[in-house]
Amino acid sequence: MTPHTSSAAWVRGIADMLDMQGLPAARLCAQADIDLAALQQSPTRVDVDRVSRLWELAVAQSGNPTLGLDRHLASRYGNVDLVGYALASGPHLLAGFKDLTRHMAVISDATTFTLEQDMRGHWLALNHIGATRPVPRQRVEFAVLTLLVLCSWLTRREVQPLAVEFMAPPPPPAHEGPYRTAFGLLPRFGQAANRFLIADADLLAPIPTHNPGLWALHEQLVETELGHLGQTRVSARVRHEIVRLLPRGEPRREDVAARLGLTDRTLQRRLQAESVNYQQLLDETRRQLARQYLGEPRHSLAEVADLLGFVDQSNLFRACRRWFGMPPGQYRQQLREPGAGEARALPA
Repeated sequence: MTPHTSSAAWVRGIADMLDMQGLPAARLCAQADIDLAALQQSPTRVDVDRVSRLWELAVAQSGNPTLGLDRHLASRYGNVDLVGYALASGPHLLAGFKDLTRHMAVISDATTFTLEQDMRGHWLALNHIGATRPVPRQRVEFAVLTLLVLCSWLTRREVQPLAVEFMAPPPPPAHEGPYRTAFGLLPRFGQAANRFLIADADLLAPIPTHNPGLWALHEQLVETELGHLGQTRVSARVRHEIVRLLPRGEPRREDVAARLGLTDRTLQRRLQAESVNYQQLLDETRRQLARQYLGEPRHSLAEVADLLGFVDQSNLFRACRRWFGMPPGQYRQQLREPGAGEARALPA
């Protein structure tokens, strides 16, 4: 499979933030095997495991477990680049975020973004796929906070979430202050998703910089970039839908086709043209997610099975023997062995 990557603009923003925090960004990037000079060139993409490694090194260097959990830092250094221009020229947040469900791949094709309606508004959720090492909570929290402050910047109004949830376990009580300050409330931890809830009044508030002509232009530019990344392929879109649906159970091909606005027969035909079938995509997506979830000790094997849409743990055991040649518990132990994650995270 093609390695999953983040954009140069996004990683450059993180490096600049580390510099602003007095951390040796150049040295940390070098240790994470990230070419800092290459980040000045927009076509550059960075392997997502190296981005996670950068966060790990920065947190260890700073001794700050809430590194990046600051609204000012997220506003200034959360660089969404071309996608941000498209959002800023749209009519309101809801319209822009509906497009972001596809456009997120320009920022990182290892991140999925979903909108889910709630009686109080909409949940905005982020998930990750394709990593071979655990995704640091600081990386997730910074991304979620960036998305939240972007809501305020785009609408020129103070947007406060009605709720915030993270998959990570609760922080020590002494560290709760930065969360309350950043999000305006204490998030709920140990949840099924990384997400926040925004009222529809905020999502439908007009964006002052809306310009129909620029919106169409920026949308076209984003679509072109998606094409360069291979994200306009039907197989890529199917994979993202599978990631979104798996926690609810094994997604049926017919349901994925409907979410893409296609008939089941049309979906099969287009996948066949790309020399792949739905079952292959489902299995490969599960394998990638299993490798990621098993690397995160906070997930029990029962939770991993649920997150992968299996009806019980026995299906997870059989799948892991097929994918990794060993049961999930043994594979998890192997991932914890010194140097194992490093070798997988930083391929030559």
